[in-house]
Amino acid sequence: MNVGQNILNFISTSILQNPPVLLGLIAMIGLIAQKKPLEDIIKGTFSAAFGMIILTEGVNMLTGVVSAINTAVQQKMGVQLAKGLSDATFTAQYGGAVGIAMFLALVIHILIARFTPVKSIFLTGHMLWWVPFVIVAGGVEAGLRGVELIIVSAILSALYFSLAPWVLRKYIWAVTEDKSFLIGHPTTILSLISGWVASKLGNKSHSTEDIKVPKSLSFFRDISVSGGIVMFFVDLVVGTIAPTLVPKGSTLFTVSLNAGLMFGGGLLVLLYGVRLLINQIIPAFQGISEKLVPGAKPAFDVPVLFNYKPNAVIIGFLTAFVTSTILVIICNATNMFGLLLVPLVITSFFECGGAAIVGEGQGGVRGAIIGTFIASFFMVALVGFSAILLSGTIKNWILIFGGNDLSLWAMISRAIGALLKMI
Repeated sequence: MNVGQNILNFISTSILQNPPVLLGLIAMIGLIAQKKPLEDIIKGTFSAAFGMIILTEGVNMLTGVVSAINTAVQQKMGVQLAKGLSDATFTAQYGGAVGIAMFLALVIHILIARFTPVKSIFLTGHMLWWVPFVIVAGGVEAGLRGVELIIVSAILSALYFSLAPWVLRKYIWAVTEDKSFLIGHPTTILSLISGWVASKLGNKSHSTEDIKVPKSLSFFRDISVSGGIVMFFVDLVVGTIAPTLVPKGSTLFTVSLNAGLMFGGGLLVLLYGVRLLINQIIPAFQGISEKLVPGAKPAFDVPVLFNYKPNAVIIGFLTAFVTSTILVIICNATNMFGLLLVPLVITSFFECGGAAIVGEGQGGVRGAIIGTFIASFFMVALVGFSAILLSGTIKNWILIFGGNDLSLWAMISRAIGALLKMI
């Protein structure tokens, strides 16, 4: 039993929760399946791993800037939340269940891709953990334990890994004009809303990438420059309202300038990592899909989309951040959810950045703005209701990182768990 558990722990920790190793391994298997020369296998394996490392570092740079804003606003509002990416108490008690559910979910997920028309393979490494993490939390809240909890969580996680990228595929392909990959990220529900609204109210003839700017302001067309400038001003505004953003011995201007530079640099790093990863993993993945899962499409993290409509990312972030922050203030003032919400800065950038790109693909500039605006209402509703339903497990975590698929599927898990307990 200990040997089997150790093997599962090794696979979970060293491979499945280690995106560079996971993507490098997939590239290696794909290249071997295509009978490539040894030198191509070695180069492709390491290049895919390097691409994932670079992409992750870019994401970490962006998240660091965004998290600082989030923390300052929380302190201004007097909200005390657990730090880090997980609730330590919940992870200590149920981390084993999450790991086993994740492993079983991946087995089911591959079987779904092999034997059903849903041909997606979920490759967003960190979400392979966080999806079962929130689903297990929902099951625990419903009273599920032991084998019952693991089985339900594994099935629901597998369904998410398979269905979430697949239902979004037409919207993604409309943006990328490339049917070789999908997006596997908690942006799905917000992107579906944004895409549908944009298709009804948008105007495709006016793209975010065609926005006319004077030649003297043409530097705004570079996402790293425009993103850095936008974040500089966001920090200036937030720092004026929440002075704790500025550490002792520094100034608001210096903090804002450094945040803008870090954000712009993070975007450059992220986009380079995306290009390197895509260039290596797509050809290699085709070798695997031809042998094991014919016709399957790899589903990647949402930053892969950012290079297609960079202006839409910035527009979506600003729209979502402003809209959701106003809604959070209203909800807190009226005690709508019976708890204090905090601005969803991280979700506004990553999930709503993706939603804005989808909206742009369906309705141009207008679609990106209106689609993300409407999605922001759902974002706040999702985080509020999920925080209530997860009050005994990961409420603090979901308040920071929810308002997306993670909130939705945690609630689905709790509802199904409650139904099973009734039966």
